[in-house]
Amino acid sequence: MNHLVALPILIPLLAGAGLLLGYRLPLRLQRGLGILSCTLLTLLGLWAVQQAGSGDYTLYALGNWAPPFGILLVLDRLSAVMLLLTASLSLFCILYACRGTDREGSHFHPLFQFQLMGINGAFLTGDMFNLFVFFEVLLIASYALLLHGGGRARSRAGLHYVIINLVGSALFLLALGTLYGLTGTLNMADLAGAISAAPDTDKPLLVTAALLLLVVFGIKAAILPLLFWLPRAYSAASAPVAALFAIMTKVGIYAIIRIFMLVFGLGEAPIADAVWLWVWPMALATLALGGIGTLGAASLRTMTAYLVVVSVGILLATVALHDQASLAAGLFYLLHSTCLTAVFFLLADLVGRQRDRGYDRFSVISALNHRWLLGSLFFLAAVSMAGLPPFSGFISKLWILQASLPLTNGLLLWALVLGTGLLVLIALSRCGSGWFWRPPASTTTQRPLDPVRVGIVTAMIAVSIALALYAEPVMVYLDLTAQQILSPEQYIHAVLANPDALLAGGAP
Repeated sequence: MNHLVALPILIPLLAGAGLLLGYRLPLRLQRGLGILSCTLLTLLGLWAVQQAGSGDYTLYALGNWAPPFGILLVLDRLSAVMLLLTASLSLFCILYACRGTDREGSHFHPLFQFQLMGINGAFLTGDMFNLFVFFEVLLIASYALLLHGGGRARSRAGLHYVIINLVGSALFLLALGTLYGLTGTLNMADLAGAISAAPDTDKPLLVTAALLLLVVFGIKAAILPLLFWLPRAYSAASAPVAALFAIMTKVGIYAIIRIFMLVFGLGEAPIADAVWLWVWPMALATLALGGIGTLGAASLRTMTAYLVVVSVGILLATVALHDQASLAAGLFYLLHSTCLTAVFFLLADLVGRQRDRGYDRFSVISALNHRWLLGSLFFLAAVSMAGLPPFSGFISKLWILQASLPLTNGLLLWALVLGTGLLVLIALSRCGSGWFWRPPASTTTQRPLDPVRVGIVTAMIAVSIALALYAEPVMVYLDLTAQQILSPEQYIHAVLANPDALLAGGAP
């Protein structure tokens, strides 16, 4: 055993604190430290995937306090996958931001690191109160990152974003207080046992707490009717910030999986059953609204924001099916959709920099420099996002459809996934044909194309292609991940029955 489990939290914490204290350092040094931190996190993500691949749970108890006491970090297959996805995405985003976006406002790099600290902490924590703490860390950092660079649009979007998340934080605390008052613990493994053994008189309050948490996580994940903050906020943020925000909704999905399949998922009549009654129709409604939103969007950034909503609907539907194959397929789609939505946010910025007017809007006819290169990148990303062969989008959707077909609600999911896919295909085709296939107009200025920015976007598209090429081993890993998620007893036993396996951080 070693201390590597805590490093995904400690590295961005120390990097962010150092950058904050050294805010007068030359920008080049700040960039170097930020890139180094994200590179180390990527290497740690690879280690985490390998470490969790055996199926064992790696535990880290700060101060060597045995669960359910103290602060506990738990690494399993799901958290390892999310750590690697976050780290690799952050590396691309910070490299893109270092091409000039980080100059638009103050303290970009420390805020970026604190955001990563909060996200990684949410994926690793084994305690619900610390989940709240890490949620607050990532949200506070995201408030400032959303406003980075200023402007009226960002200020208005930021105000809505802050207000709704403050409401969510208050509801989160209320739910935690209710759970602690009824059970006396907030350790996830210990809480699962306490809830499953709770007397019938406590069940109404436990159901209320579970529904409050669904609202909280629904805000984070952008589930209908709690999603209307997302299109405005994501379309107003700077390109690398919006690309990083592609992982933010997945934190909400992760919390739904972790809390309702573990904490509320035990017993002959699990409390989570009251939650799943709402999750399935909300998932389908979110998916339908996302498809309509993509078709009605007036800019690429807004359309990409609705593509994030589409991905949330599909992911939530696969989770609500409670089936190993469907959940594994949903996790594959999570990897694909997070990468591709981030690509489209960056592509919108590349296109906007090559137009005299209109930036990334569809309705403004303006000449586009470097039309063939940008068009090729857009075409590859659009084919994958629309779910056409042979890219990762096609593989993920085909797997979801194949897994859901034998299930009771499978045909309904088929109809919505295929119908939404058609709307996305129409929206992407309209965008691409309007920008890249019409005869070019005369340009007033020749704008140079930054090869580094183009290289970053190309590399991200290459990652999506690699995901399709190596789909089989990824599928095997994700299928085992889904099996582990649907066996919460293994998690509980690993946390509560093996205190000697804890990684010591000191003595109480």
